[in-house]
Amino acid sequence: MEWENTPLSDNVEDRRGGGGGFSVGGAGGGLGLGTILVLTAIGYFTGIDPRMLIGGAEVVSDMRSPAPQSQRAAPGVDDKLKLFVRHVLGETEAVWTDALPAQAGVRYQPATLVLYDGGTQSGCGGAQAAMGPFYCPLDKKVYLDLSFFRDMQTKYGGGGDFANAYVIAHEVGHHVQDLLGILGKADAAKEGASRTKANAISVRIELMADCLAGVWAANANQKWKILDSGDIEKAVATAQAIGDDRLQTAAHGYAVPDSFTHGSSAMRVKWLSAGLQSGKIDSCDTFQQ
Repeated sequence: MEWENTPLSDNVEDRRGGGGGFSVGGAGGGLGLGTILVLTAIGYFTGIDPRMLIGGAEVVSDMRSPAPQSQRAAPGVDDKLKLFVRHVLGETEAVWTDALPAQAGVRYQPATLVLYDGGTQSGCGGAQAAMGPFYCPLDKKVYLDLSFFRDMQTKYGGGGDFANAYVIAHEVGHHVQDLLGILGKADAAKEGASRTKANAISVRIELMADCLAGVWAANANQKWKILDSGDIEKAVATAQAIGDDRLQTAAHGYAVPDSFTHGSSAMRVKWLSAGLQSGKIDSCDTFQQ
């Protein structure tokens, strides 16, 4: 992926090494009370069934162990990766500043991306690395522990610059959904719905964010020729690796489709590809297809 000559964002908040984290869970692994309370709060504010968030965090927690503090990057040590994040976020800002009003009649307001080590505080409660990257609609911020990029390569079978950029663009996609009012509508639709129905809505929201990440990539490539040979294949491999079916099978030996909250590997690839091929928001209506 060619990213060095693309726009730089100033909306990155670096909290790494600042001592603002918190510890949850026990030495023996699993999720502690603090993590469960955090996930419950995020589920409340985003409309996602907290039980599904907790289950997903348990899967991720089982598959990864937080790096010792001595192995985490101190401020200034990981400058190239931070620079990469600033460029990718800058690309999303430039793309959506043009595309959102042109395609949907809505003005784009940039989100802030927070980098942290291990744990920090968000507008939706505490954030922990084991939860993976997420978007909080209450403070309009994306939260990312950069160790997730290492895990994608070593544990999920994905990785690479474009795959990492896809993860950022997916979370920014949730911000776009927020600006379009889609997250609020999804939350309202879940009220009084069965667990299966609520999960199905969550899947559609996540698949739409995958598609919107594809829309970003298509438009960014048109503007700056960011894609190299093999980039799309790596992003597809990442989408496959983090599908609910793949993660559940890896953790438990089987998958339960009714409990999916992000979509199967095939579904994630389908919608990422739809956005990549069209470059249009209209191609991302996962609720109608």
